[in-house]
Amino acid sequence: MNRPTRLTRRQCCVSAALTAAAMAAPWKGLLAETRETILPASPITSGPKHHFFGYYEKCPWDASGRFHLALEIPFMDRMPRPDDAAVIGMIDLAEANRFQPLDETTAWCWQMGTMLRWLPGGEDRFITYNKREGETFYSIIRDVRSGQVRRLPRPIYSISPDGRYALTLNFSRLARTRPGYGYQGGRDAGAAQGRPADDGIFRMDMADGDAKLIVSIDQAAGLRPKPSMARAEHWFNHIQINTDGSRFAWLHRWKPEGAKSWETRTLTANPDGSDVYILADEGYWSHYDWFSRDRIVAHAAYKGAKGYHLFTDRTDKAEPLGPGVLGTDGHCSFPPDRRWMLTDTYPDKQRLRTLLLYRMADGLRVDIGRFFAPPQIDGPTRCDLHPRWSRDGKKVSIDSVHEGARQVYLLDVEKIVAG
Repeated sequence: MNRPTRLTRRQCCVSAALTAAAMAAPWKGLLAETRETILPASPITSGPKHHFFGYYEKCPWDASGRFHLALEIPFMDRMPRPDDAAVIGMIDLAEANRFQPLDETTAWCWQMGTMLRWLPGGEDRFITYNKREGETFYSIIRDVRSGQVRRLPRPIYSISPDGRYALTLNFSRLARTRPGYGYQGGRDAGAAQGRPADDGIFRMDMADGDAKLIVSIDQAAGLRPKPSMARAEHWFNHIQINTDGSRFAWLHRWKPEGAKSWETRTLTANPDGSDVYILADEGYWSHYDWFSRDRIVAHAAYKGAKGYHLFTDRTDKAEPLGPGVLGTDGHCSFPPDRRWMLTDTYPDKQRLRTLLLYRMADGLRVDIGRFFAPPQIDGPTRCDLHPRWSRDGKKVSIDSVHEGARQVYLLDVEKIVAG
């Protein structure tokens, strides 16, 4: 059987299969029904250079919906070196998808890009991204209209919904412990320490750049410690602030001495680092997104079962999400109205990644695309779809290599999500 290199142009076909009985709570999947409506995926970038945006939890569209942020690079099949620069730019969707370069950065990686995003509260003209000077990482706020920039002393990982504060971590440590997620070329002063007390999550004021450590790696490792933590190297990853800025979550990971893989637990805290709570501690937690100010959807382990779950912050409660229709890990996120969840899958046996929508009210799953993932672009250099919502919840953008180059594509989901 020949493997298709492009599946997004074929005619729509719809099939439904009832896979489970109705359940009492809406997020458990009342219908547990799967349909297929393959949508066309239109490229908004093109060669000879490659383009991508990065992670799934940030919106790349500006307030008007006209401009879509992206990075431009000359290669796609190897890890970036410290001197490899990515061009930061905007795609003008109203002018034949013209790529408008704005700046360059050597602080980027394949999975998370350069944390490029529109500044909350200034989505009509201000963007933020990370840069490096020597061995030091920092961040920039740029006015895309005037070109004026303001430099902040630390790189940014996550920004509060009101744009007043940012949370960040050590991208050099992350580059070593989780290749593909950190930045090359920086200096990790605590590299020789398994659980440094002067490294962890920093909070930075977006107005004046004042920053301070609010949760240290050593502090997290000392909370309800496990025997596997004793001689392990610890690090933090995947910081996400909740929908109103009142709490944030992050992953605490450690690799036990002699082990081939790491263990994970998830913690939450107030914006100042107080009231730290261990939300999940079963060793596995992957991609997640805040569904509301106190609930998180994650592909995680809960009471021995791996899958999508809806966790309630500061409790030991979690409920399965989409049993029978949602299975493998993916990059999940929500539009403003929270009616649908957007996620994807990793390659199946045919090297196809599935892009899908899941209706939270009744458990309807709609598969909207399948994209070939070349085996030579894998591991830390892989191109996950990292699906992202437009601000009005009517469009989705993805990064993909199914046509032989790393480019950005748009899908119109308006008719589906209107149902």
